[in-house]
Amino acid sequence: MQPKPFGWGVSLLLLGIVIVMAIVPLLLIRDSEFGGADAAAEEAIAEVAPDYEPWFTPLFEPPGGETESLLFAVQAAIGAGLIGYFFGLKHGQRQARASTSAQRAPTGQAVAERVTE
Repeated sequence: MQPKPFGWGVSLLLLGIVIVMAIVPLLLIRDSEFGGADAAAEEAIAEVAPDYEPWFTPLFEPPGGETESLLFAVQAAIGAGLIGYFFGLKHGQRQARASTSAQRAPTGQAVAERVTE
């Protein structure tokens, strides 16, 4: 088995840096503008049914459209990371099973010795 390039401490440090990089722009950048699908849907609903009232209000209202885009990108990155981790884990488990079964399989010489006994 090959040694790991870094341990849990480095992984947690890198995760912390990513989280800080995602949160700092939320706090520092104000009034950023970016029109996404939610804003376009809101405008379309206002045109079709001007008296429509939303069912609920958001728990957290980001300071701007760019912040919404950032949150979406972070959410997508976390999802991709989890999916990648799952596939990597399953691949590693399959390799470990294959190497374990290869070590347990008797060689031709061992089989011949058992047969002659």
